Amino acid sequence: MEHQEQILRTPLKNKGTGFTQDERDQLDLNGLLPYKVSSVKNQIDRNYRNFRKKETPLARYECLISLLNRNELLFYQLADLHVTEVMQYIYTPTVGEAALQYSMIYQQRRGLYLSYPLKDKMEEMIANIPNQELDVVVVTDGERILGLGDQGIGGMAIPVGKLALYTLFGGIHPSRTLPITLDVGTNNQELLNSELYLGYQHERIRGKEYDDFIDSFVKALKKRFPNVLLQWEDFGKSNARPLLERYQKEILSFNDDIQGTAAVTLSAILAAVKKTKVDLKDQKVVIYGAGSAGVGIANSIVQAMVKDGLSETDARDKIYILNSKGLVHSESQINDASLEQYRRSKKEIEIWEKSTELKYNLYDTVKGAKATILIGVSTHAGSFDENIALEMLKHAKYPIILPLSNPTSKTEAVPDDLIKWTKGRAQIATGSPFAPVEYGGKSYFISQCNNVFIFPAIGLASIASRAKYITDGMFLEAAEALADFSPSLKDSDGAILPSLHGLRDISKLIAIRVAKRAIKDGVSDMDPSEVEKAVAKDFWSPSYDN
Repeated sequence: MEHQEQILRTPLKNKGTGFTQDERDQLDLNGLLPYKVSSVKNQIDRNYRNFRKKETPLARYECLISLLNRNELLFYQLADLHVTEVMQYIYTPTVGEAALQYSMIYQQRRGLYLSYPLKDKMEEMIANIPNQELDVVVVTDGERILGLGDQGIGGMAIPVGKLALYTLFGGIHPSRTLPITLDVGTNNQELLNSELYLGYQHERIRGKEYDDFIDSFVKALKKRFPNVLLQWEDFGKSNARPLLERYQKEILSFNDDIQGTAAVTLSAILAAVKKTKVDLKDQKVVIYGAGSAGVGIANSIVQAMVKDGLSETDARDKIYILNSKGLVHSESQINDASLEQYRRSKKEIEIWEKSTELKYNLYDTVKGAKATILIGVSTHAGSFDENIALEMLKHAKYPIILPLSNPTSKTEAVPDDLIKWTKGRAQIATGSPFAPVEYGGKSYFISQCNNVFIFPAIGLASIASRAKYITDGMFLEAAEALADFSPSLKDSDGAILPSLHGLRDISKLIAIRVAKRAIKDGVSDMDPSEVEKAVAKDFWSPSYDN
């Protein structure tokens, strides 16, 4: 009986009512399931109907996670068939609500929780990982979850969602992935006061204690899984870039909030500028939000502009970054070294007209810089107003406006307004999903500037090419490859980025280009002629036959 129950309780082995009669005979499952054998189509239909009956986004999220936890193969087959609809529940924006409610909706162990009070048992905890082999780990410490801030172990919802997308779009076998939460406490007072919170109820560990804990984690993980890809996810501003820089050549790793966000944003820009007929090197870019994502986006744009013929200095001079105190300039007080290179000179901006005496705000910057591209990673809802949109129209026939903050409640502008204010001329991509906008007798499809277009392909390429580490050039290659699939290249009214349908095939093609770039950059010893075969070999598809 234990053997039968183990099969039915193991998500990657359980087919539920999909077990054939022969399988039921061989596995001694007779009587443990209803008599009728369901086809995959019937199973998908049954679960999809149950999913659609749920009345709230969080209830739909729970329905999908419940399916993932009991029949993983069926979950991926359903998600693949209804990808656009399911995506918004297993990831943004609903995953944010799941993180907020994590301790309340906790269902079943999935992943690894490494808690600071058990720091001396790190190798023991890593040894407890049931996976015999791992390709991808997504790890978070829960400090900066989307635009929602510190959610402690509630951040686990993000790695679980990200790894589902690695499998769905990047073909990484689910048994070779693992979500991990580094539970180093929380500064969220509501969680500290809650009797139901499941994490370490202590203020966040900082300084040397935090650094030592991270170091012991990386060393223990690499010792057991030397070739694993580690994705850093939703770390706070003070830790995100330092961790990336410290470990990116010690263990195969990248930070999706910095590098993935930058690459997909650059791709949207590269696709949009082709419609504007103004070269990238001639654009003026304003970035509202000076966190790790904003600086990462700026760096990727500089890299692309340099490839377009500019010097690094001239490329940086095209970019204006604002933090919570306004435009970053030569007299701004900042404590982030990565922002230093983007300070604007006082001489340049003192001739601008200011809305206030205290700072150069967003409108002042758009006007003074004559911005043609506006990017929002601020989490300040509604900050891209009509005056700003109209000002951009003075400097660009087709202004590129990307309100990227998540979840939907944090977005800098909604597409309906941007389309109306610019009379349909704005080139838009958003961080959260939005329905098409009807205006002037036309329908405008709004692309979601989602990292899912990039990170599964980066992961697949890194694994297939056995890369030593991930270069900036690999992310640039991914951005350029994705831009080549823009529907707007074939239809001037088409979306900036492709739809999620067909992304599995697109991810494979991007991965091939990225793997070849890894070889070119000297971080892979693979023969270029073997790349396509290696990518295809590592690409998994959900089926009861697998």
